[in-house]
Amino acid sequence: MIFWIAAGALAVIVAAMVVAAAGRPRGDQTPTAAYDLKVYRDQLREVEKDLARGVLTEEEAARTRTEIGRRVLAADKALQAAQTADDASPGFGLVAAGLIAAIVMSVGVYLTIGAPGYGDLPLDRRIAIVEEVRSLRPAQSDAERGVEAAPPAIDQNRADMVAELRTILERRPDDLEGWTLLVGNEAALGNFRAAHLAQSRVIQILGDDVTGRHHIDHAEMMILAAGGYVSPEAEAALERGLAMVPRDGAGRYFLGQMYAQQGRPDLALPVWANLLSESTPDAPWVQSIQLQIADVARIAGVPFDMAAVAPRGPSEAEIQAASELAPEGQMAMIEAMVEGLAARLSTEGGSPQDWAQLITAYGVLGRTNAAQIVHDDAQTVFADIPDALQLIDDAFRAAMAGAGGLDIGGGQ
Repeated sequence: MIFWIAAGALAVIVAAMVVAAAGRPRGDQTPTAAYDLKVYRDQLREVEKDLARGVLTEEEAARTRTEIGRRVLAADKALQAAQTADDASPGFGLVAAGLIAAIVMSVGVYLTIGAPGYGDLPLDRRIAIVEEVRSLRPAQSDAERGVEAAPPAIDQNRADMVAELRTILERRPDDLEGWTLLVGNEAALGNFRAAHLAQSRVIQILGDDVTGRHHIDHAEMMILAAGGYVSPEAEAALERGLAMVPRDGAGRYFLGQMYAQQGRPDLALPVWANLLSESTPDAPWVQSIQLQIADVARIAGVPFDMAAVAPRGPSEAEIQAASELAPEGQMAMIEAMVEGLAARLSTEGGSPQDWAQLITAYGVLGRTNAAQIVHDDAQTVFADIPDALQLIDDAFRAAMAGAGGLDIGGGQ
């Protein structure tokens, strides 16, 4: 409050000074030409007195009058020019009106986009407020009640099959395969609440064998059931999943979405930017991130360059171009892409999927030694991520089994 009183007083003082300056003549004294005219008129009177006293002859008086008259004309011309310049300058009313308009516009803009009456909030206080709001956010069940029910099923055969499967599982509550099948079909029908409840049963049955992917799928179903809202329960499922598979793309996408919802764009931005830079163009979360990330960066107050986080991998245009090449040209393009991927992983790193892709590509090209080196390097990079190691091991075994099996246009 003290700040606004001081700022208002300062604005009034400055405005008064500007208005006073605008209302004052250009100079504090009469123009020089006006003084010159007065002097010349006095000189003319003195000439007449000197002529009467006999100090000057008529001829001398005439010459003196002519010279003084010339000076009078020059001084009068200079005085008129000065008055014209004064008239052309902005008047008091115009300056005052402009100043008032500027003040009104400034106040109007602040009242529109500012927060009158609110003091500045330090960063730690802002974060504390966000955490307080987080603690009060709706639970999963409350959020689901505000979401419209799924539309009637279009695939009646699937709907009938799901109804039958529910009945079967009432009698066989520990049937892991049946519950897993139910999750996918409930989701396909848009019954996301039923899907996440079925997924929770899958997790219970698996016990110690549950994977991070199961928890992330559970979180995703809850988020979809709540209309995109990340509830405390969905957040807990995400945390469990990402603790087991930190590089999971879907999990990282929903983590960034949660931060954005909760007023922490500073945390959402790096999560999404890193995920986008490591993803292929066809990854399911790419388009959604691209639509939101610029706004998230703006709110976070961070300069952002979309090109710097463009998805990696061949685009659809590149794939189409490759399919139109002769076998030799296709091979050259594939090798160039493989070498580009290898260079990126060696300098920037990448996701487990990227490493597995490179191993598979080397196997297809018959470069088993290169595949072995990449596999060994990946063991170090992902030593503490079991799911990533499993993915890379599977890719390596497949690459060794099918080494050199590239078939382009019917040839090896």
